[in-house]
Amino acid sequence: MRLPGQRQAVPPDDSALAGVLISGVRDAMLGLIPGPDGVLAGDLGQGLAGALADFERCRYSRLAVRLPRLISAGHHLAADAGTVQASTLLAGIYTLTTRMLIKLDDQQLGWMAADRARILTASGSDPLLEAETARNLAVLARKAGWHDQAAAIALAAAASPRLRGPDPRLAAERGLLIQSAAYTAARAHDRDGMRELTGQALALAEEIGEGGLLRAHGGFSPATVALHLISAENSAGDPGAAVATATRLAPAMLPTTERRARYWTDTARAYMQWGRRDEAVSALLAGEYQAPQDIHARPAVHDLVRGLLITGRTSPDLRGLARRCGIS
Repeated sequence: MRLPGQRQAVPPDDSALAGVLISGVRDAMLGLIPGPDGVLAGDLGQGLAGALADFERCRYSRLAVRLPRLISAGHHLAADAGTVQASTLLAGIYTLTTRMLIKLDDQQLGWMAADRARILTASGSDPLLEAETARNLAVLARKAGWHDQAAAIALAAAASPRLRGPDPRLAAERGLLIQSAAYTAARAHDRDGMRELTGQALALAEEIGEGGLLRAHGGFSPATVALHLISAENSAGDPGAAVATATRLAPAMLPTTERRARYWTDTARAYMQWGRRDEAVSALLAGEYQAPQDIHARPAVHDLVRGLLITGRTSPDLRGLARRCGIS
């Protein structure tokens, strides 16, 4: 669905996608991209749904066009309508924008987007969106090395009375927050805390079942808890346990292409940490097959590929992957 005034763009080269997407989002957040005239809440909602689908499928070249337009249109609608619905839609746009900026490792813009989402959700009209905003803030705090604060943000949000009730999505959002705190414990090298919190998240996920919930937030199910455990075990210093977790998890059980790409990159990182370079390259190639734009655009993947290039033998497969990532 195209918003009024939205133009098609020639898809950028995959290796340049991060810079193209970030610059477009920056300009929209600074008010340098004019908002379209005549946008309606229904148009904006459909546009956000399309952007979420692009994110889930790792279609970042489409997001490089769509997200800046959505931000500008959202501000235009919020200024014109001044309704809770308009603010909630704009909060959803900024929540998605924050997730994308975290993925592209732009923490400065990420903090700006996350704080705007936090302010927009202050009305309390959507407890799931409010909790997801808190989870993004916790992730950014963790990436800044503020582990105590990151855990406090996630666990305080998980304990909110607004996430209690019969709706299973509320329990799923609590699980996502607890899962985030578990990963923060791993990054702080608190293996016991990581495993205790992971157990709490898994218990909630098992109550919900393998069908999972909250696909737009990355999904929550026993499979997604296992996905986070791969990275958590590796961060806590046990890449062998991370690989064992990855071996038990079938990527097809994960709800989106984006989550499956995360599986392969986390597995590759664990293999590299374990000293099994060939398996790490194979995992990255599997991720590239699933989601080429995710592998080619993400700075964290580029760092992993560079590490493989300088730490041992370079195969034709590895050199080809580096070339496609724009790494000379």
